[in-house]
Amino acid sequence: MYSLDRRTRTLTLLRAGNKNIDVSRLLHVPPGTVSYWKHMDRAKRNAVPERPRCHRCDNSPLDQPNYAYLLGLYLGDGHIIQYSGHRVPSLMITCADTWPGLMDECENAMRTAFPRNAVCRVRKKGAHNVKVYSKHLWCLFPQHGHGRKHNRLIALEPWQQKIVDACPWDFLRGLVHSDGCRVTNWTTKVVRGERKRYQYPRYFFANKSDDIRRIYTGTLDKLGITWTHCTRGGKPFNISVARRADVALLDEHIGPKH
Repeated sequence: MYSLDRRTRTLTLLRAGNKNIDVSRLLHVPPGTVSYWKHMDRAKRNAVPERPRCHRCDNSPLDQPNYAYLLGLYLGDGHIIQYSGHRVPSLMITCADTWPGLMDECENAMRTAFPRNAVCRVRKKGAHNVKVYSKHLWCLFPQHGHGRKHNRLIALEPWQQKIVDACPWDFLRGLVHSDGCRVTNWTTKVVRGERKRYQYPRYFFANKSDDIRRIYTGTLDKLGITWTHCTRGGKPFNISVARRADVALLDEHIGPKH
């Protein structure tokens, strides 16, 4: 159906690093055909890409700080999904456009934890879904399951807990960047007959999952950080850190979103 010249031009463009879809549109060849030619060309040249490695399947190295941060993001705003007809599942974390630095950190953590997998950003109203595709997502995120996280058990595997214990601040930063915030509270106090206004910073973490909140507070406890429940409407979904010394530690290792 296609001339040898068109096939040769297609392979030349693909070998130069052009995307399949761009070559398909330029030369008017169906994407499936382009993909097949590319696969056959790689096999002929013995240049089939190395299969992605997995820390759990073959004990491949894992960047622990970036994984700990990514795990925190996943527990807050992430989920794994595999659409019907897709061979590879994706981890998707929603990042608000208000915090472009946070989005960059999320993408960098994905690329570092999955160096051989595709990462992309999908635009949505007021935010982007940062996604990575891998067949080993369920290996590295065994908390995946049906339904919302707060309606099912969430517990860290022993190997995950070791990583969190080794990189607690990276893990906490991921949790705060997903479901937390740094705010400035204020109050008034009468001093020598004069009412004065005082301001102080405070960290909040809010999540409906009792398990995720326990994982968060347990990590704070190991670091010696004092926290309290900030109950609203009878629901203890908010965890507060307000002591000056503890806030200073969080500022040093986490800081406000950016």
